[in-house]
Amino acid sequence: MRELVYYVACSVDGFIAHTDGSFDGFLQEGEHIAGLAETFPETFPAHFRDVLGIQGENKHFDTVLMGRKTYEVGLRVAIANPYPQMKQYVFSRSMETSPDVNVELISTDAAGFVKNLKQETGKHIWLCGGADLAVNLFSENLIDELILKVNPFLMGSGIPLFAGVVKQTSLELCDSKIYDNGVLVLYYRVKN
Repeated sequence: MRELVYYVACSVDGFIAHTDGSFDGFLQEGEHIAGLAETFPETFPAHFRDVLGIQGENKHFDTVLMGRKTYEVGLRVAIANPYPQMKQYVFSRSMETSPDVNVELISTDAAGFVKNLKQETGKHIWLCGGADLAVNLFSENLIDELILKVNPFLMGSGIPLFAGVVKQTSLELCDSKIYDNGVLVLYYRVKN
């Protein structure tokens, strides 16, 4: 069975973006970028892949899930097909049509859709953002792993990892990587 991995950058105090969806404060360059590009090349949007010279096959994921607000970050700068190297799904109850034929819109029963998706063959599934979507999928025990790219700053307020209450859950630290610029990558298995 495929696994769902919540792989996301966050501040030390657990925010994935500012309230307006912006993400200044997160390190956009440095040694961690090369390390993450080597380990997770498919998680870089197409426009960054071109700039960084990232090529080759997907290593971990062949499917990406995004909440509407996460997807709209790219739309604001005219990027409607951010991950053409993967199957893309956007979860929204308010969008009526997808802005791009390569991005499938899911408007009902996110948990049921993801349960079915996990049964299909393929690489793992990447939940790249959507704090509301993360709460929904976590509450249904669908998230198998969290990989947090902890950036060395305090945001103070903003959009948290989970936009709502999640039940207390034990996590098992499976791996970690500390970069000299202060970025810490933590790999956790969810113990359901």
